[in-house]
Amino acid sequence: MTKIGRPEILRAAPLLAALALLAAGCGTQRAGQDAGDGSPSRAAVATPSKPVDFPCPGERAAPTPTPSAASSAPATPPTDHYAENHGFRVPLQLHGRSRCDGLAAARRIERALEPLRERGDFSPQSTRAALTRLGYADGDVQSSQNGPAGVSFLVVAHPLCLEGGIDREKTRADAFGGYPDGTDCEPPSGGH
Repeated sequence: MTKIGRPEILRAAPLLAALALLAAGCGTQRAGQDAGDGSPSRAAVATPSKPVDFPCPGERAAPTPTPSAASSAPATPPTDHYAENHGFRVPLQLHGRSRCDGLAAARRIERALEPLRERGDFSPQSTRAALTRLGYADGDVQSSQNGPAGVSFLVVAHPLCLEGGIDREKTRADAFGGYPDGTDCEPPSGGH
């Protein structure tokens, strides 16, 4: 059996004092005391402002308002927590000037890839070449086969991420601001 001596107790004293202080609490409000009764109060907590979206040059319709967290939440919490557990996979939306830059870049990419779609060239190499001709660095462009007649792509163009694809039906490009977990433009693979 180990005997605890005076030196060990002295080394542990500051830690024990800190724990006691945390357990006792350090606020000034007492039980039964109202927050607005003249006692010291906390500073107001800054609430994040809602991002401002405005019509961008060349945009066909006005931007759709982003639903707020309060209005988009269901009245009762989901029982499976799927949305909560997979929220890290939802790309960050662009707002303001970044949104306009993203829409312009997506239109530019669609115009560059449309001739490939029209001639039925669905090779990742052709898609990659068309995107690098737009000025994107070779290392920032990924393209991959998406079925027998389709190609998907991802372009890292800080602070924008551009993704999309071409197939027999259409050419599509979308812009976003990365992912909340900080994996940049790559979709995250892990979860919580």
